[in-house]
Amino acid sequence: MRRIYMDANATTPLLPEVLEAMRPWLLENYGNASSIHQPGQQARAAVERARTGVARMLNCRESEIVFTSGGTESDNLAIFGLVEPGDHVITSSIEHHAVLHAVERLALRGIETTFLPVSSDCRVDPDDVRRALRPNTRLISIMMANNETGVLQPVEEIGRIAQEADIWFHTDAVQAAAKIPIDVQVIGCDLLSLSGHKFHAPQGTGVLYVRRGTKLEPLFFGGTHERQRRAGTENVPGIVGLGKAAEIAVQSISDGSLDRLTDLRNQLESGILSGIESTGVNAVAQPRVPNTSNLYFNNLEGEALVIALDLKGIAVSGGSACASGASEPSHVLTAMGLAPQRARASLRFSLTKLNTQQDITEALEIIPAAVSRLRELAPINAGTLG
Repeated sequence: MRRIYMDANATTPLLPEVLEAMRPWLLENYGNASSIHQPGQQARAAVERARTGVARMLNCRESEIVFTSGGTESDNLAIFGLVEPGDHVITSSIEHHAVLHAVERLALRGIETTFLPVSSDCRVDPDDVRRALRPNTRLISIMMANNETGVLQPVEEIGRIAQEADIWFHTDAVQAAAKIPIDVQVIGCDLLSLSGHKFHAPQGTGVLYVRRGTKLEPLFFGGTHERQRRAGTENVPGIVGLGKAAEIAVQSISDGSLDRLTDLRNQLESGILSGIESTGVNAVAQPRVPNTSNLYFNNLEGEALVIALDLKGIAVSGGSACASGASEPSHVLTAMGLAPQRARASLRFSLTKLNTQQDITEALEIIPAAVSRLRELAPINAGTLG
């Protein structure tokens, strides 16, 4: 069976170029980047070349890049590394759980927290951010692109609000990386999180951009790695792969790859909407990253459709991969005001840069038949608005 992968927002495949860049550091060049002998210094040079690649991707200084184990660690380091007892933190109700659960943990420790609502089309209102400010507000954390709907948040406006109020601003850019240009100078953020495996780098790699002058308390204690911001021996092969993926991402911003991805996503959406009754796109009115579409299929359960499509060779998701198996509907879709039935009837299709026209054509042959079959089997009121 030929498989069609449409779950890039969960993870992406390692690009061949990335694997080739990593290969020597997996097999032959195994020095510790903190060692002063030649193998160690070769490893150090490789890490710093990767740091330069990521810095170019974000338009920042190399010294402002901290390598981590992934998006979750980067988000946690940004939040726990800045907030102290007596502070107030502002975030949104649609953040990834790496931010949501971290801020909830702060609340358990007695720190004041505000979870902002979003509109029905999954967008934070900057005026809500401004109204939520308090004299003791220390950190604002709002994601750049939502992982379930792909909707882009007004981070530049929020960055200006934070600067005017002299408050730290963190943005989780995990789902924006390699899909839109990211310039930390334009955004005005003090911290920004990335996860390598969301843009064809290896799993277990990540980045936290930390603007110069931002006083960050480390989560880990040990050596003086990453300018004393993240102790632990560097994952040299992973970091090299991350740096190579960043270089490829910068190229894809300018070579038309993203326009091709947008076109494939739009073809998929229009084909589903025209070929299947009682369907629609959640948050279609707002700007989105080019690869993501969140569609609802009334009169069925989304989880059943995920399984049915998987049996036919198509991999999609019911929402965040980190929440798979949860019995509750998506916290993002319910925050948008969707009824639980419609939230459960929604699926996320997220394309990778490796998807082809053939993938879209075949998917549009398989999906309508799967939906029709499930609707025949499902109770008449399943997945409707009620």
